[in-house]
Amino acid sequence: MGDGKPFHLNGNFAPVQDEVSAENLEVEGAIPPGLQGLYLRNGANPVTGHSEHWFLGHGMVHGVRLEAGNAAWYKNRYVRTPFLDNPEIQRISPEGQVDRQVSAANTHVIGHHGKILALEEGSFPCELDGQLETVGFTDFGGRLDTAFTAHPKICPVTGEMLAFGYSWNSPHLVYHRVSPEGELVQSEEISVPGPTMMHDFMVTEKYALFLDLPVVFDIEAAMRGTMPYKWSDDYGARVGIMPRTGNDADVRWFEVEPCYVFHGLNAWDEGDTVVFDACRMSEIWREAGDLAGGTGHSTLHRFSFDLSSGVTKEETLEDRGMEFPRVADERVGQKNRFGYAVNVKAPEGGGLGFGGYCKIDNDKGTVETRDLGEGVGAGEAVFVPAEGANADSDEGWLLSYIHDDRSGASELLIVDATDFTGKPAARVKLPQRVPFGFHGSWVPDSN
Repeated sequence: MGDGKPFHLNGNFAPVQDEVSAENLEVEGAIPPGLQGLYLRNGANPVTGHSEHWFLGHGMVHGVRLEAGNAAWYKNRYVRTPFLDNPEIQRISPEGQVDRQVSAANTHVIGHHGKILALEEGSFPCELDGQLETVGFTDFGGRLDTAFTAHPKICPVTGEMLAFGYSWNSPHLVYHRVSPEGELVQSEEISVPGPTMMHDFMVTEKYALFLDLPVVFDIEAAMRGTMPYKWSDDYGARVGIMPRTGNDADVRWFEVEPCYVFHGLNAWDEGDTVVFDACRMSEIWREAGDLAGGTGHSTLHRFSFDLSSGVTKEETLEDRGMEFPRVADERVGQKNRFGYAVNVKAPEGGGLGFGGYCKIDNDKGTVETRDLGEGVGAGEAVFVPAEGANADSDEGWLLSYIHDDRSGASELLIVDATDFTGKPAARVKLPQRVPFGFHGSWVPDSN
């Protein structure tokens, strides 16, 4: 970049310095009265002002409480982990022991069984309270002894939380199943040929899908202190499909064209076929962790796996660049009509640019775009259904943080998803800048 800093320390990617609390926020428009809960989003915010990579800064959760048609408060809080207190602390001891509480806790924040969990894929989940203060790490009563993904899936039918952990050392992949009551009831080692980076996975009503793709651990990058993963032409690419209560022996592997998937949109069962939609890149990270050098063109892609014949079909559904795909929480693992994503376009000079939103309609085979205007950047959008809405409709609200480079201001944007390109339902004015981050959730008071 122009000042010599990498993109993730410039502009609205740069960290903020203060933890802020503000009440009775100014609102333009009208907040739907059915929105009663917390909108939360996690992201990397290095306390020192510097990190070697966008993915490596300390976790900071930004939250807005909505109640009775009002924006009651905004708060941002660091997730207080040992890494925050001591940025030089090492997760792996000289003897090779791994401390899963040495964590940035910076990638996602979710609600399950009445708890709010800040997540980062190398460590244990970290619990927060309803004021965003850190409660502490959980290992599910001593049952969890591996990493825990930043992208668990909560089944809308059973209430289970399905997850996995990957690692540079053995076992490289472990599957976890957490009961609706928050108890870890199953852990299974899954055989993969090496230390692959598995950022996301998917579930259907019947199956868990594992993405064994050719981005693998690189010891030299690890020793340099940057993202320790890079592309491999030799590793291969495949997707494993396992019954949700199965084990390693039950996994069926399907080869796919070499690619990388940071985030899936959704997956579901259609008879003997498993359908999986994702934002797919043809390759990434020829140089370990070189996000600023270009991540490849991330496009909406469909994989179809015929469990009867063993045949895999792939097709590109949309060519435009998009990322951070989401469906309604009520459609996770179920066939979805609608999905939402962020438009991604690399600006001149490198780095990343988030310029607006996409609305995907699988019934019509269309993608609609919402442009936020010149100089306005978008964060991941979370869909919240309207009261009484059909589970597979677009009756509901999209919530996201946006930032205007011209004014320097950030807002919580609330959009009526049925009027995707129309005037926002509400814009909540925020008391400070909210940097571009990663993932978040709507946590209703009924969580």
